[in-house]
Amino acid sequence: MIRLSVLLLWFGAFSAPAFAQDETIADIRAELAALAADLQALRAELVSSGQAGMQAAGGASALDRMNAMEAEIVRLTSVTEALQNKVDRVVADGTNRIGDLEFRLCELEEGCDISSLPVTATLGGGAPAPGPVTPAPAAPTASQPELAANEQADFDRAKAAYEDGNFQDAADLFAAFTETYTGGPLTGEAHFMRGEALAQTGATSAAARAYLEAFSGQPDGPVAAQSLLRLGQSLGQLGQLQEACVTLAEVGARFPGSASVAEAQATMQNLGCQ
Repeated sequence: MIRLSVLLLWFGAFSAPAFAQDETIADIRAELAALAADLQALRAELVSSGQAGMQAAGGASALDRMNAMEAEIVRLTSVTEALQNKVDRVVADGTNRIGDLEFRLCELEEGCDISSLPVTATLGGGAPAPGPVTPAPAAPTASQPELAANEQADFDRAKAAYEDGNFQDAADLFAAFTETYTGGPLTGEAHFMRGEALAQTGATSAAARAYLEAFSGQPDGPVAAQSLLRLGQSLGQLGQLQEACVTLAEVGARFPGSASVAEAQATMQNLGCQ
């Protein structure tokens, strides 16, 4: 049984629940469900306490306040469910768009077998949206996965080849890196740098695919805005103007504070995007 003093304290201190910033939608829904269960238990105890308990809790208005609390919990639960549905739609739409771009790029790339294309991974990786995708931090922290042995050295070796102007070697080294350290902290940047190296060799279609992999793997990662920008520019160079304009417009929509926005807008103007 919940002590009546605790019940009275709960009545006086109740306010809309505050949620931690790193909680997922599923976490919030679970907390709301637990809060609703606690409220039902409090209601049952208040009723069973009789007239004395009702008076101690503030009289007949106590049940009115509980009803108001319950209505607020129902409202918040409805909001979280609507948000979950919106997130699911955004993820599904983004994943479908990426799949379409992969198909189009394969058509443009010599020797690419469309039938061998893998199933497009869910945007951001992982299973389809049990909650929002956790953004990738912009810089390593103590809680971030540590670099595997030799990972930094292999990345630096590929980057050195790029800086020395050995672009095909750099592209090959970055490709090998992404296969060896799949999902590592530097994988997104490695895909991006592979795109940069391929672009220098004139392999625009392959470069666009690398930029697409960099963005789709870490849509909120440290090079996501640059990857989306380069992808849009590459599509423009390949004559895919509609896709280029849509992709470049997404740079400003997704990353409004990024330095890539101005370049994306300038490219859109040059391409004649409406």
